[in-house]
Amino acid sequence: MDLRWTDIQDIAIELDELYPQSDPLTINFVDLHAWVQALDGFSDDPARGGEKVLEAIQMAWIEERA
Repeated sequence: MDLRWTDIQDIAIELDELYPQSDPLTINFVDLHAWVQALDGFSDDPARGGEKVLEAIQMAWIEERA
C-alpha cells in the first residue's frame, strides 16, 4: 500500500496496529512524524507532514481506539 500524508485514516489504522500500547494523546509530534515516515509503504515528502496533518492523524488514531 502506498501511503501519503493525505491518507489520514489509513495511517491511523496502521499506527494503532503497530503501537497498541501507545496512547495517541501522549505522543509528541516529532515522534509521530517519525513513526508515520517509518510505516511500510509510506512514500511522501516529509516536509508535507506539518502540524495540522499530524493533529488530524492523532485525532483519527484516537477515534480508531474508541
